[in-house]
Amino acid sequence: MGLEQGFLLLLGAGMAALGWFSREMYGAVQQLKEDLAKLEIKIGTDFVRYDRLREMLEPIGKSLCEIKEALHEKADKR
Repeated sequence: MGLEQGFLLLLGAGMAALGWFSREMYGAVQQLKEDLAKLEIKIGTDFVRYDRLREMLEPIGKSLCEIKEALHEKADKR
């Protein structure tokens, strides 16, 4: 085996390794895209937006303030 054949063999092995690595990276990127799409769907269905949560908690906050005021106005407090 001559020097040229050894170099071509080494170059071929390097290209094969690079092709394998590229295929693995492509598969990983495709899997990440699928996972991200699933996560976007899950976030949209499982979590409440902050503004909606604030609107829902507003009546509870008002009720707590009313209870607090009522407790401060009690006649038998020390």
